[in-house]
Amino acid sequence: MNFKLLVAIVNEEKTQAVVDAARGVGATGATVMTNCRGEGLKPEKTFLGLDMTAARDVILFLVAEPRAREILETIAAAGHFDDEPGSGIALQIAIEDAVGLKTQLPTLQHEIEEEV
Repeated sequence: MNFKLLVAIVNEEKTQAVVDAARGVGATGATVMTNCRGEGLKPEKTFLGLDMTAARDVILFLVAEPRAREILETIAAAGHFDDEPGSGIALQIAIEDAVGLKTQLPTLQHEIEEEV
């Protein structure tokens, strides 16, 4: 089975909504890395040397390739990526191989077979 890694970088208040939305369209799990920091086109201002940027979370989803685009679009909609500047981004990366998915493979295969 072919997989894609979906990476979403979101404001922390949108993390749960993005994870729930992805699960609703076929993501079987997520890994969340909290309290990340980044800069867009314009660096955020500081106040007396303190960083004023909002905390961001990085969410990783390993998904079956046939579901990847739908999940990616759902993530973008749930996070309002195209509507609110600075709300987040998401991307997909092809995965050559993966291990440790034995418990999730039956669910993934069943979902893919239902679509075909």
